[in-house]
Amino acid sequence: MSSNDDDQLGELKDWWQRNGKPLVTGGLLALVVVFGWQAWHKYQTNQSQGASILYQQLLETALTPTGQPDAGRVAELANKLNSEYGGSAYAQFGGLFVAKVAVDTGKLDDAATELKAIVDKPANPTLAEVARQRLAQVLAAQGKADEALKLLDGDSDKAFLASREELKGDLLVQQGRTDDARAAYEKAKAALSDEAAVGGLQIKLDDLAKGDA
Repeated sequence: MSSNDDDQLGELKDWWQRNGKPLVTGGLLALVVVFGWQAWHKYQTNQSQGASILYQQLLETALTPTGQPDAGRVAELANKLNSEYGGSAYAQFGGLFVAKVAVDTGKLDDAATELKAIVDKPANPTLAEVARQRLAQVLAAQGKADEALKLLDGDSDKAFLASREELKGDLLVQQGRTDDARAAYEKAKAALSDEAAVGGLQIKLDDLAKGDA
């Protein structure tokens, strides 16, 4: 081998040390990222499917034709959802059913605990608002109307504004604050279409008007 060949071989080795290893490392890293992402996506899909199956079982247990669900079975399925998929929307919707069964059986403290856990760390804005409004109703049933009203203060998504303001009106009526109640009902009515506003909400407004007569 000539000295020129030696020089070229030396340059090749030098180039490989500088560039070859990083190229291999980068390629492996890219493969890890790609396959890692695919594995994570598959895991997420499997998780979602598993949670969906459990939630479907919970629905079938809670929404019985007789209207009298097996409270123990509802709690069992909800606990499984929570232990395996805690913090997910599925687990929290399961919590709403547990709270409903608790209310139906007169266990208001249990319902409040379940709903508060969702309100504190909701999986999404819809769950946050639904749990908040239901918790306010439970608090009102416990004789804590002031606390319930505080819970309903602040901004609300337009999709939930009508139901929130109507609920506030109901709580204010309970407290004898008819002027404030009327204002809340009017806000609720304004947030609805004319067709939707004709019904229970209009009856409540009419009842307040009769009280002024």
